[in-house]
This record gives sequence, structure tokens and C-alpha cells, in this order.
Amino acid sequence: MKRIKNTRFGAAILIAAALLGFPKAQAQEYSTNAYANIDWQFNVPLGASFADKASGWGMNFEGGYYFPNNMGIGAFFAYHTNNQYIPRQTFAINQSSAVTTDQQHSVYQVPFGVTGRYRFVDGNTYSAYVALKLGTNYARISSDFYILEAYQKTWGFYLSPEVGMTIHPLQTILGLHMALYYSYATNQGTVMTFKTDQLNNFGFRIGLGF
Repeated sequence: MKRIKNTRFGAAILIAAALLGFPKAQAQEYSTNAYANIDWQFNVPLGASFADKASGWGMNFEGGYYFPNNMGIGAFFAYHTNNQYIPRQTFAINQSSAVTTDQQHSVYQVPFGVTGRYRFVDGNTYSAYVALKLGTNYARISSDFYILEAYQKTWGFYLSPEVGMTIHPLQTILGLHMALYYSYATNQGTVMTFKTDQLNNFGFRIGLGF
């Protein structure tokens, strides 16, 4: 329920930004130096993941500034949840006891840090860039079964290359942002008998660009 509320909150931010940004967009052309985007994102785990189902339970927020040579620097914050259903099995709790149950695995990630961009197309209606994000990744790895939950909180190094574009069809401050990304994090953890060693993902983002 908490994750659903988080996603609804992110969607509300998108709508509010559109309503506030649209009148402003009619009054002036957008700045080609400062940038910001608010995105919904779809994330696909790679490899032997603790929770391997692709999902759209995530958002991305970032902003920064382009210098005259089209190199940019900024900051980012994102969150995402992936899940996986584990059929009924018997798991050892310790040397003397075991439990038979099905499980719902979840990996909730919150990466944040700095981003560097290079804008290789800079037009009045369209811009394109490549980027590299570096920072920290918080992950909560959990297994829910019956009314119980086993979980571990971990921290890791985060790296994510990205290619994206922003379209401004009316040559105004408000535009459409789209991006493809890959992400790697060094988070490790063990929940029950399941081990997590690194988190690898790829996906896409779509939202508002300013």
C-alpha cells in the first residue's frame, strides 16, 4: 500500500507540474542552459535478481545546467520497486526449524547523486544527450509471507549510463522527455536463504522536460 501511495504521489507531481508549467510556457521560450525533468520509469531487472519482474512502480527527478560547450552537470533522485512471487516451498530458518510458505519478494531502490551530460543535439524544438549518473543506492530487500516479513536494508555504489532527448514542439519551456538507461549497483544482502549480490537493471523513462 505504501508503494502504491508513493506512485500516486509521483503521478500527482507530474500533473501539477504540467498545470503550472503550461501557462508559463505560453509566455516565454524555454532556457537552453538550465534543465529539469520529472519522469515515470519502467524498470527491468537483469540476471539472477531477488525480484525479477519488470515493473512501472518508479519515478525519476533530476535537474542541472548546461555550459556553453554543451557539457552539463546536475543532480538526480529516483525510486523503484520490483517484485517476484515465489511458490510454496519449505525453507530452513535455522538448524532446528523450517517453514513452508509462499513468498512475495520485493526490491525497493532509491538511487541519488550527481549526473554529467553531453548534449550532442541542441535545437529549438529538439535536444538529445548522453549522460552518466554516479551516486549511492539505498535498497530494501524484503520477503513477505503470511503476516510476517523478513528484510534487509543495504547501501551500495550506483552507476547509470543514459541516452535521452527532450522535445519542445511549441518552442516553450515545457516539453516531453524520454530516455533509455542501464543501472548497476553494488548492493549485497541475504534474506532467508536468498542472496543478493549486485543489482543490474535497464529500462526507459518518459515525462516532462523543462
